[in-house]
Amino acid sequence: MTTIENRPSTALLVVDVQNGVVEAAHTRDAVVANVGILIDKARREQVAVVWVQHSDDELASGSEDWRIVPELTPRGAEPLVGKSYGDAFEDTILESVLSGLGVGRLIVVGAETDACIRSTLHGAFVRGYDATLVSDAHTTGDKTEWGAPPPAQVIPHTNLYWSGQEAPGRRAGTVETKDVDFGVTA
Repeated sequence: MTTIENRPSTALLVVDVQNGVVEAAHTRDAVVANVGILIDKARREQVAVVWVQHSDDELASGSEDWRIVPELTPRGAEPLVGKSYGDAFEDTILESVLSGLGVGRLIVVGAETDACIRSTLHGAFVRGYDATLVSDAHTTGDKTEWGAPPPAQVIPHTNLYWSGQEAPGRRAGTVETKDVDFGVTA
């Protein structure tokens, strides 16, 4: 039900599942496995898989930490969007990539829940996209030393928060990996 005209397609947006981002993340292996399940399903159903890869002073482009985790491998035809801000739309080619694919609906997975995932979800939603968060396919590291709640609270809180988002002409929501249907909106 996106507000973006003539963009009926769906894409799986894989955000920052990089070595240095998820190495110490909460339930890392289960989340990466779920992301892998969704990538395989999207490919089988000929749904676009769009990869997002963060770089900054602490995550240098080309470094081992910057690389996508070894369990997941982008295919050559799958777009890879580099970013330097939390919102994957901000100062990137993401919008033009999605436009070229006719995408108006995003299924979002990856890291980090309380940073790039939330920023990207909001970035998508305010730009007119339907945005669904896969509740068991996103994660974050422990930021309690800076006053944040522990990941075991951040993740379900984000799921609760995103499941209640509303805006005219757009849909948001959450779904578990096992229930993802690339043809049905949240």
